[in-house]
Amino acid sequence: MRIVAGTAKGRALAGPKPTSRHIRPTADRVRETLFNMLGQFLDGQSVLDLYAGTGALGLEAISRGAGRAVLVDQDREAQALCRENTNHLGFTSQVELLAQPVARALDTLGKRGERFELIFADPPYAARVVETVLEGVTGAGLVAPSGMVIVEHDKREPAPESHAGLTREDQRRFGDTLVSFYRAP
Repeated sequence: MRIVAGTAKGRALAGPKPTSRHIRPTADRVRETLFNMLGQFLDGQSVLDLYAGTGALGLEAISRGAGRAVLVDQDREAQALCRENTNHLGFTSQVELLAQPVARALDTLGKRGERFELIFADPPYAARVVETVLEGVTGAGLVAPSGMVIVEHDKREPAPESHAGLTREDQRRFGDTLVSFYRAP
């Protein structure tokens, strides 16, 4: 795994152990396509990376100009990988790691009045939580006006056309993976 573009382009990221069952990093080609759709530069945006795993999505966003990223994961191996990758890239001043379950992190961020222009969610496919994620980020008031929520999920899990004020603008398939793009009003 590598950072695809931006200030850290080509820099390697540490990945999970081959025996890891809980971390499934977003493939480089999926990340590249996703960011090509978003635009190459993120001009100071705030980014939230739920179920962060290695932190690749949030760190790619920082490399492309996002101002800050909050990485959320409850798994200890994932937390260690997020820290290692953040330190390796020199992004420690721009990244906050919340080592807690996603539901609690959403509550924490909502109480702090946080807003994000870009929210990524790559939950375990078996969890089947697309609608739960959409409800969580909107219920906590985390989506900035015109913000984007991007959910990576199994192709067999339906993703609604709209949910809690978010409208699905696009959906792309990569093998068994679907990436659904939602926009806030």
